[in-house]
Amino acid sequence: MANTKSALKRAKIAERNRLRNKSYKSAVKTLTKKCLTAVDAYVANPSSEAQQELMARMSEAYSKIDRAVKRGILHPNNGARKKSRLARKLKVKTQGVAA
Repeated sequence: MANTKSALKRAKIAERNRLRNKSYKSAVKTLTKKCLTAVDAYVANPSSEAQQELMARMSEAYSKIDRAVKRGILHPNNGARKKSRLARKLKVKTQGVAA
């Protein structure tokens, strides 16, 4: 355990930041899963409503990833990789679907 006042403060701040980072990372994972589910729903039933839902989910996921990168929670390359993988999944799965 920390002995000095400044070390105690740093430990407290580190814990606060850890919880904030955990929250952001969890939200990114959740939105990514929702986006992938929307892709599957669109592939199964390609309608304009499903496409709008898909684009809304994709936008939410991209936004959260960008915010996490901006706040230093994710490395910029990590954020770019996550967005790229989402876009690639969308492209691969919807290639056979008439848009």
